[in-house]
Amino acid sequence: MPGAVAALHAGLDALTNEVIHALRTQLPSYAAVSADQLRPRVTVSLRNGLSLVQHWSGEGHRSPQGTVHGSGPAYDLPAGHLAEVTALARSVPVEDIISAYRIGSDIVWRRFGEEMAARQGTAEDLLPIAETLRAWAAATTLRIVHSCRADLQRRTVTDRRRAALVRALLLGEARWAEIDADGRPEDGELDDAYDRSALRLPFRARLPGPPEPDGPACLPVPGPAPRGPGYPDSADGALARTVDLLRPWLALDASGMPLVTTVDGEVAGLLAARPEGLCRGLVVGLGAPAPASRLATEFVRATQALRAAVGSGLVGVFTHEELGLRATVVALPAVGEQLVRLRLAPLAERGEDGVQLEEAVAAYLRQGMRLEAAARALYVHPNTLRNRLRRFEEITGTSLRDPADLAEVWWALAHRRIHGPAS
Repeated sequence: MPGAVAALHAGLDALTNEVIHALRTQLPSYAAVSADQLRPRVTVSLRNGLSLVQHWSGEGHRSPQGTVHGSGPAYDLPAGHLAEVTALARSVPVEDIISAYRIGSDIVWRRFGEEMAARQGTAEDLLPIAETLRAWAAATTLRIVHSCRADLQRRTVTDRRRAALVRALLLGEARWAEIDADGRPEDGELDDAYDRSALRLPFRARLPGPPEPDGPACLPVPGPAPRGPGYPDSADGALARTVDLLRPWLALDASGMPLVTTVDGEVAGLLAARPEGLCRGLVVGLGAPAPASRLATEFVRATQALRAAVGSGLVGVFTHEELGLRATVVALPAVGEQLVRLRLAPLAERGEDGVQLEEAVAAYLRQGMRLEAAARALYVHPNTLRNRLRRFEEITGTSLRDPADLAEVWWALAHRRIHGPAS
């Protein structure tokens, strides 16, 4: 038996490579982790297991916790190893870590059996060793599960607190305590989780609808995707996808986690810089850089920019100023309602015919008042469209040749598209 264990110790590098290959082949989550990241953890686990077998003897006895005691030292998880495995669980599911220990134990046991067979070992020699190894593996995985569960609970509380802090800043609900002589909030409600003087750009984002056939693809930025309860309201994957796309520009807290949350089901948070190169992957409304005291004001403008961009069918990053009159339509709904009553309400009495006339003028404006292009978009003859526009003018008392009337019709249509029909 000592010769078999010594042979495995001597071939530890090859054994480590075999286990890493099996893990990355059988577990997709491990395939996403580089072999260099796995190697130290796998090597330590193998060395620990082999040492346990090496020091197994009739003098020793196995404790219920799976730690060997006797004339030699105790063989438990090395210092720091449990913390490393717990850290790995932040990117790999805990159940896969348990499977990894099973896969590794099976490989070690197979190789040990081969070495024992080469040395004419008997079943009586192998049985107690097998029991010891399996007890050690079971105790190890149990400790990992307990450690990962405790770490997950701690991270869940921390992440939810971070999300609540960001939401409070964006909605103007943060209650800053009086600052004591040391410059710290007395009640510790927001403590040092956020730098009040830092200039951040508040944003609100939404994934666009299905991309156009000729639209460029947008790939997420490489990096670990957020997962689990650390990202509230992310069951549909929208938050994870948004964080992937915005990762290079996201503002981070002291622990390196992004300052993001959800507001009414949409992703919102703080950026360190304006995103570039998002192409058709995301619609983002962006506020101006602001300290903590003005984030709520700028978030309102970011929300208006997002509403205007989505309502106009735009994709990309936009500020309130960049969207001009579109953002004003969002900010002044009362004006839009008045213009709808003035310019579109007369069509409601015409039923389906009125709907058809509204679609005609909307297409006409959408195509830059190019009659033939609008007719093609509606699949009608230009003369048919010309007739519909004339009837629209007669029914609504509008002149599509008058710039003021034209602006009011555009505003009314934009209001209805962004805010929806009046209730």
